[in-house]
Amino acid sequence: MSERAFDPSAPLTPSGNLRRRQIFSRVAESGATLAAVGAVAVLVIVIAAVVSHGLGALSIDFLTKGTPVGIAPAIVGSAAIVLVATAIAMPVGILTALFVTEFANKRVAAQIRLMLDLLNGLPSIIIGLFIFGLIVKPTQQQSALAASVALAIIELPMIARGSQEVLLLVPGSMREAADALGVSRWRTVLKVILPSALGGILTSTVLAVARAAGETAPLLLICSVFDSRHVSLHLTEAIPNIPVTIFELSEEGNPEGFTRAWGAGLVLISFILFASLGARALLARSKRRMAS
Repeated sequence: MSERAFDPSAPLTPSGNLRRRQIFSRVAESGATLAAVGAVAVLVIVIAAVVSHGLGALSIDFLTKGTPVGIAPAIVGSAAIVLVATAIAMPVGILTALFVTEFANKRVAAQIRLMLDLLNGLPSIIIGLFIFGLIVKPTQQQSALAASVALAIIELPMIARGSQEVLLLVPGSMREAADALGVSRWRTVLKVILPSALGGILTSTVLAVARAAGETAPLLLICSVFDSRHVSLHLTEAIPNIPVTIFELSEEGNPEGFTRAWGAGLVLISFILFASLGARALLARSKRRMAS
């Protein structure tokens, strides 16, 4: 029996596989929904646990005094370390993103993206070991500057890759218009492309800061021997910081110290949460500006 000829004008009819495809689609959609709900549930459970255990430790003295009452030196020290790390990583990351998106050929750009992705996936303890051998061991002294360098390495790929994605969203017509007017390439980047992508670049930077602020493994190796009673901003020596303070308090075996560790964790997670929300708001605003 000969096969029926295909008639392009005939109405569309469902094939015999339609029911199987619908079932598979529903199963995949249900699985994705359950995974999303599970991820959100884990986040809610973690935040609820930190809030319930750490809320009782919060007070004015806890936020403004040193040990054994509060964690003010750790808050100031963490802010200083992260600030210096961002000052190192942000310009390097932005310049890397500009080179990849505006100047490099496709082959070089692909290689740089691969290296940034590999660096982004590198365990932070490995970065801590690298900085320990590079800075701490030769000088025989832990320091906040070494900690900042380690956190800058962690921030760099996030800033660079995030900035690349935002720069690629800048309409090509803006570059073409600048070329048509005879504007030099560097002036186009400085006056047209960067201002258009500034919101997204700041977003990627804030997200990188939020991640670096919670890193503990590198700081245990290169910035963990300090006096937590007083505020210190001497970058050439180890200074108090929140991640190491949480680790030390949780290892004391003292119920009061464990409560203070929960309180310090609440302070840290609050910073990360508000920084992430602020970054999302900046990203949404940047997308609206580029779309308009």
